[in-house]
Amino acid sequence: MSLAPRFKPKSSLAALTTASLLVGLWSAALAAGQPDKPVTGGTLVYLEQQAHTNLYPPAGGFYPNGGILNQITDKLTYQNPETLEIEPWIAESWSINADATEYTFKIRPGVTFSDGTPLDANAVAKNYDTFGLGNKALKLPVSEVINNYDRSEVIDAHTVKFTFKKPSPGFLQGTSVIGSGLVSLATLTLPYDELGDATKIIGSGPFVVASEKIGRELTLTARKDYNWGPAKLEHQGRAYLDGIKLIITPEDSVRIGALLAGQADYIRQIQAYDEKQVEAQKYKIHAPSTRGVNNSVVFRPDNPLVADVRVRRALLHATNSSEIISTLFSANYPKATSIIAKTAQGYVDISPKLTYGLNKAKALLDEAGWTVGANGVRQKDGQQLVLTAYESPPQPQNKETLQLVAQQWGKVGVKLNVLVGDAGSKTLDSLDPLKTAVAPGMVGRADPDVIKSHFYPTNRNVLLQKGGNSDKVKSFVDDKLNALLDGLASEPNKEKRLAIVGDVQNYVVDQAYAIPIFEEPQAFAAAPYVRGVGFEAVGRPSFYNVWLAPR
Repeated sequence: MSLAPRFKPKSSLAALTTASLLVGLWSAALAAGQPDKPVTGGTLVYLEQQAHTNLYPPAGGFYPNGGILNQITDKLTYQNPETLEIEPWIAESWSINADATEYTFKIRPGVTFSDGTPLDANAVAKNYDTFGLGNKALKLPVSEVINNYDRSEVIDAHTVKFTFKKPSPGFLQGTSVIGSGLVSLATLTLPYDELGDATKIIGSGPFVVASEKIGRELTLTARKDYNWGPAKLEHQGRAYLDGIKLIITPEDSVRIGALLAGQADYIRQIQAYDEKQVEAQKYKIHAPSTRGVNNSVVFRPDNPLVADVRVRRALLHATNSSEIISTLFSANYPKATSIIAKTAQGYVDISPKLTYGLNKAKALLDEAGWTVGANGVRQKDGQQLVLTAYESPPQPQNKETLQLVAQQWGKVGVKLNVLVGDAGSKTLDSLDPLKTAVAPGMVGRADPDVIKSHFYPTNRNVLLQKGGNSDKVKSFVDDKLNALLDGLASEPNKEKRLAIVGDVQNYVVDQAYAIPIFEEPQAFAAAPYVRGVGFEAVGRPSFYNVWLAPR
């Protein structure tokens, strides 16, 4: 589908003028008391910055993936994005034993996948056996949100029990996340490599995939018989929209221009520098928090250049987060005061440990034996302190952020090379600490287990510890950090668990494994006639309640 306008202005200027006029008319109609009640019908044109990669639900952490899965799958439970409470959805009710090693769910009757097969206790059990244990033959990995999983047991057609090897206090919240979207038994028989094809993902959600041009666009249509939204939502029954046309539009200026010209209704990844332009046209900016690990620079301590904690601490104090935010971002991007967001569970303010100070940074580098060379770059034993990082396109203005960090580090004699790289070389080099000593990182999840997902060797392993996702790492392991993370994932007592969250935040910064910069939102913009905009708990869009007001 091309971005042909729904009206035909004679020029881009005319398009913007016409859009502005329409906005004025919509605003006047609302001010005059036009009823603001949901209307059924219409297709939402949604512009996404990046194409999805794989739609195996545990791969839904990548925002373009999650943005699709959130429309076509349902979850066992629903996390209220306002209160963060876990509420009934496909599960009507549940019980948990005292040490969080057994969870029993009662499944809502009458729910079906879009292929007509039942979403019953057996289907739920098969989903979680796959997510919790993986499937090596099909190359389906274990979900990062499920810890200590042992087995499922189907009690009856509508009751399923899960047993864990050790306490798994984060499991209930884990049943509400994108990575736990429920899919049909047929989908679970497919190998990972085939699940990049959206038409093969059979869920029970309010929309179904009608067609796809891989890497270009996706058409979703409303499921007419859908009648099992989250139990506490006022809206039940089918979605208001008839469909969604998702178009991959990498260029920021094209997405903004299409929105303001009436060619699109809703866009993701609006950059901070475009916010004023959009708001000036009375369009709405939505910037929900991701409630997890903040946008940060992380180190790979197996690289000898950053193995010394004094070097990492020096670079932490050489990083001016306030300058980065004031230069590149807006009020929607709060300055980080810990490794997790203020809205995250277990947050502790450790901003006194994150102070900017060039003199302190220089003194630490001097102490570590790195002296300034003739070219201004520090050197030691004939080696220069030159580091490399690859930009991360999913993160807002990440290239510009890293370039500004490079300028700041240059003031203390450290050179940071910021690379783009093709997808293949970037992936391989990012798993080699000798080639990539520094990396950007963040992850969203509204549960304390998010920290384990980020740092643990067998999860995302951003520090590249031995035993994780890189076969290049020869020596680096932090047993103390991993013990804290194991404790976090296995402590059933809420107060003790949150205390561990605080310990992890302090330890990570004390070791200068990460330099937190800002709390990352997901930034969207919507036309004034787009109503009912909503998000799940960490900022992925939900179009179930969206409707298009008369224009």
